[in-house]
Amino acid sequence: MAYYVGIDLGGTNIKAGVVDSEGKMINKESIKTNAERPMEEIIHDMGTLVLTVIEKAGMKVSDIKAIGIGSPGTPDNIAGVLVYANNLPFNMAPMRKLIREVIDLPVYIDNDANCAAMAEAVAGAAKGSKDSVTITLGTGVGAGVIIDGRIYSGFNQAGSEFGHTVLVSGGVQCGCGRKGCFEQYASASALARMTKEAAEANPDSILNEMKEKEGEWNARIAFNAMRAGDKVAAEVVDSYTSYLADGLANAINTFMPEILVVGGGVCGEGDPLLIPMREKTMSRPYFGPGVPKTRVELAQMGNDAGIVGAAMMGKSCVDDGKNGK
Repeated sequence: MAYYVGIDLGGTNIKAGVVDSEGKMINKESIKTNAERPMEEIIHDMGTLVLTVIEKAGMKVSDIKAIGIGSPGTPDNIAGVLVYANNLPFNMAPMRKLIREVIDLPVYIDNDANCAAMAEAVAGAAKGSKDSVTITLGTGVGAGVIIDGRIYSGFNQAGSEFGHTVLVSGGVQCGCGRKGCFEQYASASALARMTKEAAEANPDSILNEMKEKEGEWNARIAFNAMRAGDKVAAEVVDSYTSYLADGLANAINTFMPEILVVGGGVCGEGDPLLIPMREKTMSRPYFGPGVPKTRVELAQMGNDAGIVGAAMMGKSCVDDGKNGK
């Protein structure tokens, strides 16, 4: 059995784990990112964390074939550089070079959403399929595309940004500079905003009471109020799932994956989200008579997706003969 280390680099925490060639986690550890520090310090700590997880797994460095890193932002896996990450102090960060100063192993870098998609393809909801798309609903909308078992990133490794495809022309301003982007209507942040707007327009709605209990607007309030029988909340959820279904159908029409995986904290709502999301999504794509249809599934890998996906991306690069040095 071959082993790999996956690193999930986030703005708050750095997580790393030893993963076998079938996507099974052997062990994992995490440390605080302390993102205000210079990038050199953060990357050095990533290398040290790799040594720690290898040691705690009872292994030696020679037992590990490669290190995979999943990071927000745009990587350059050929040069081993993280070109840019919007929530970290990284600009043309020589990640491969600095990590190899701590531990002498091949190092591969990819976007965190791509790594989540790889995790679902190898060991999660899309296991057994060659072509899948994974959409994650969080502060924004992330997406990863797997074609014939390999991550698709475009010529510049910045592809698959479904969150920044326009869903509503001239709609809500997005941080990317455009208006009406998918993530402004389908992210958890968007649902919180839509809930707030509906509550302000309907002061008698129990949405307002629930906000007082929660302390802030969040993606849970609309679903909780809907369960309590609030009609305004039900309208918010219906509108949200419709926007979400439109965006998911666009992803299906673009790639026609065997499986479309949807993940993120919002998916914790279960059937009240999944059932209407699946029904609406599957009514929109252009399949044509007799054409096999994409399956829509909820993500299974949870918080381990970043680590497992990064490790499996490293495995894929090794298998493809990329040296990572």
